[in-house]
Amino acid sequence: MEDWEIDFHWLKVRHKLKEVMNVDLLPDMKSILFLIGVQEYGRARKDFSKEEKQDLMHVAACALLEKEGYYVFTGRDEDGWPHWDIGIPFKIKGVEEQEKILKRNIIEYFKKLDQVINN
Repeated sequence: MEDWEIDFHWLKVRHKLKEVMNVDLLPDMKSILFLIGVQEYGRARKDFSKEEKQDLMHVAACALLEKEGYYVFTGRDEDGWPHWDIGIPFKIKGVEEQEKILKRNIIEYFKKLDQVINN
């Protein structure tokens, strides 16, 4: 996917989530990672601690990067939290390049989710 395509689809995802969540502002990367983390954890609550919110964003990053081999799912612990081991070492330097990879995988995540919901 070229940069302009990532930017276009990223904005589409953000607008769709804004509409679905019925909020005034477009969600940012952290908000979207949190939502994906909650989805992957499978247990929505209103009272996640600050540490749990950070853990949920990490869960999202692992789930998103798993298909590219950066992480390997190892299972869930007794509290239901998913865990991954490092697969391929993540050698991509620079925040901009890392964000591009996350954006591309978030776009694919929501495309796949949309296909499941609309079929």
